[in-house]
Amino acid sequence: MSETDTTPLNDTAPVYDVGAPEPKPIDEELSVKLGHLAEDAILRGKPNGDERCDNCLYYLDTSRDITYCWHPKLRILVGGDWWCQWWEEIED
Repeated sequence: MSETDTTPLNDTAPVYDVGAPEPKPIDEELSVKLGHLAEDAILRGKPNGDERCDNCLYYLDTSRDITYCWHPKLRILVGGDWWCQWWEEIED
């Protein structure tokens, strides 16, 4: 900053206005596609009794709250508390 520049360093005014964020066509397409996937899997954001994603065979990293489900019909990120019809018990 020069000696004549009086603009504060913490000025939070935007340099330019980009407008309000809006979804792009790809976002709309993915929303529909993933919505159908969730319906087909009967994917729920809560457990089904004791069955939940984080104790399912297909939950990749059981130490994480959100991880990859590697079931061939899903292959998406899921939450540990979620459940779907393809839940499978982890064998000891």
